[in-house]
Amino acid sequence: MTTDGRMLVGVDGCKAGWIAVHRHPDAAPSVSVFPGFAALLAALPASATIAVDMPIGLPDSSQKGGRGPEALVRPLLGGRQSSVFSIPSRAALYAEIDDFTTLEAWYEAHRRASEVAKASSDPPRGVSIQAFGIFSKIREIDSLLIARPDLRGRVFESHPEVAFCRLNGDKAMALPKKLKGAINPA
Repeated sequence: MTTDGRMLVGVDGCKAGWIAVHRHPDAAPSVSVFPGFAALLAALPASATIAVDMPIGLPDSSQKGGRGPEALVRPLLGGRQSSVFSIPSRAALYAEIDDFTTLEAWYEAHRRASEVAKASSDPPRGVSIQAFGIFSKIREIDSLLIARPDLRGRVFESHPEVAFCRLNGDKAMALPKKLKGAINPA
């Protein structure tokens, strides 16, 4: 819940589409999966604030350090800064929009998007394979926010690592996102 009583929804992309954690007033948190971001928006109250773990606001060109949101949050994360990667230019994100039927086609599309990214960045930088993997999700939100500017007041970019930092007394988390093996707190 936000301080004004509106529903706050945490959202991230997943293989099935979009996963959302939300809580209605006086109810336990719940998790829902939606096939598309538009379906997610349609299912939530119009007053809900949506915090999505995806870049919003694509640059025409990229620079060292990334966009404003990326540059602002990295210093808060200490050794965990690498969890926030710089997003390339809008042209790089839209350079390859086909569905890829083979792994080879996917890697070739990644190489082409990297070439566009290098041509639209200073200093020239390609695209990480991790970033390329979520391009379709970023484009989905970007297209929706362009088509529906009214959503810009309720859909916001979020960085979970920053939320974890705040919940941890403004100290970056010491453990990585993924751990091999189990943790025994005892």
